[in-house]
Amino acid sequence: MSPVTGPRPGGRSARIQQAVHASTRKLLAERERADITVPMIAADAGVTPSTIYRRWGDITEVFADVAIERLRPETPPRETGSVRGDLVAWAQEYLEEMSSPVCRAALRDIVMSGDMGRPDNGTNQYKCAAFCRSQINTILERDAQFSGAPGAVEGVIDHVVAPIVYRILFDQDPLAEDRIGALVDSALDTVVHA
Repeated sequence: MSPVTGPRPGGRSARIQQAVHASTRKLLAERERADITVPMIAADAGVTPSTIYRRWGDITEVFADVAIERLRPETPPRETGSVRGDLVAWAQEYLEEMSSPVCRAALRDIVMSGDMGRPDNGTNQYKCAAFCRSQINTILERDAQFSGAPGAVEGVIDHVVAPIVYRILFDQDPLAEDRIGALVDSALDTVVHA
């Protein structure tokens, strides 16, 4: 179920979002996810359940909205001196972070929310993808060979990010960190020979 109305920026709306996010994070730290309800979040946040239902639609969307904030990158990708090195370092950090129980749960919340079939760049799934694309683009823009190369970002998504996320979501063990270099090489090779 999608929210009836979208969030309004600033003011009361921002305070409500902050309160609901804080309450949700607190309750997730204290309880099992299945035991948390919209009325519990509302009571802790000091809002009515109808406020949450109007804004988010259901508990899944609340969890996803909180999750997307957790997954938002806080810093630009670090520089190692080469595009390959930057991509390997970024992908290793991405793998490590996303493989943690908290981020694994956040990814699952995002996948379960919304409608992936909608061409809506505002959905949490698209926001999550945009975070990756932005970080990858920042790295590729550092080198004239890859800056603006057609399909370069998508090549990294397909060859590096997709295997990482697939293994995190659908396998018991995440991708082995020592495979990252080979995935990056494959992505860069695809771009160079495109």
